[in-house]
Amino acid sequence: MKTRSVYMDNNATTAMAPEVIKALHEAENIYGNASSMHSFGRQAAALIKSSRISVAQLLGCNESEVLFNSGATESNNAVFNIARRLIESGKGKKIVTTSIEHPAIIETVKYLRSEGIAVDVCPVDSEGRVKISELEKLVTDDTVLVSVMMGNNESGAIQDIDSACRIAHRHHALFHTDATQAVGKMTIDFNRGGFDYMSLSAHKFYGPKGVGALIVRTGAPLDALLHGGHQENGIRPGTYNTQAIYGMGVAASLAAADLDDEIRRLWEMREALRKGILERIDDVVVNGSQEHCLPGTLDVSFPRAEGESILLMLDMKGVAVSTGSACATGSLEPSYVLMATGMNVELAHGSIRFSLGRYNSMDDVKYVLDVLPPIIKTLREMSTR
Repeated sequence: MKTRSVYMDNNATTAMAPEVIKALHEAENIYGNASSMHSFGRQAAALIKSSRISVAQLLGCNESEVLFNSGATESNNAVFNIARRLIESGKGKKIVTTSIEHPAIIETVKYLRSEGIAVDVCPVDSEGRVKISELEKLVTDDTVLVSVMMGNNESGAIQDIDSACRIAHRHHALFHTDATQAVGKMTIDFNRGGFDYMSLSAHKFYGPKGVGALIVRTGAPLDALLHGGHQENGIRPGTYNTQAIYGMGVAASLAAADLDDEIRRLWEMREALRKGILERIDDVVVNGSQEHCLPGTLDVSFPRAEGESILLMLDMKGVAVSTGSACATGSLEPSYVLMATGMNVELAHGSIRFSLGRYNSMDDVKYVLDVLPPIIKTLREMSTR
């Protein structure tokens, strides 16, 4: 069988869309500082404005609520820093988040706790969905912030953020959602949801790396992490990265234009892969919710076959997958996301995440279904020797 190149790690990052690459080249010669009043500066400012409009239209927010930055990690840190300031000023006593958040929040929580900030962590059920009944118990009138991700980067489980937001607001707490994995894969309406903050990164929906946004509800508290110029109303100062922001805007326009078709196509490929694996390989566990799941995300455990070994053998066949979050790669520990669902260590160690994207096809799925079963068979035979 001829080896082909198949990229199924789109939850880690996506390829830039050809239209985005073209836009970046178009913006190469627009080098004026967007804060300058002359024609060169106005050209750059126009690109940034168009991108702000495109992002707002994709996310259902007002363009004035879009704060450009380096991405979701910066956004998440900014929101938790706001919560810290509110607690230190006596406005409340604690933050509430969940056990399956991205490392950008998990590590921030560890740091805040080391500084004496109280953070309660809500558990999830066996499908990786936040237990809303437990969240209701944890969120009290002394909570300043509730943060629940929209869709999980490993299991793909979609969270009930509408209920989580209502719980937060019932106790006069702010609500934040990390929507990094959901943008371009779900219909998002920031204002309808009544959220206070939302994080995202362009490179998750075929835009450039190193650029993203924090969406901030009009009137929600907002602190500057940096101090300098007046860019982004002085909240995120520094000369604009015009090219990257413009590329993000183009990516947002593309995502909005074919969102329904993309959701349908990703789900069809995901289901074909899931059914094919179950038909061709014995003793397989499909992880996460199968009803409330990001289209294109499939997390599977293969008992008696170690995840890193599967990954490396697939890589030799030209297939790129993941054993979990790209931001946790290098750790020999089993996925904390899967462990939070009550999964045992062996299954967690034997998990593989397939994350399909815009540039995958059914031919890619068929190729994976051809090369994967012999790999699992080989590894299981080795484990019994």
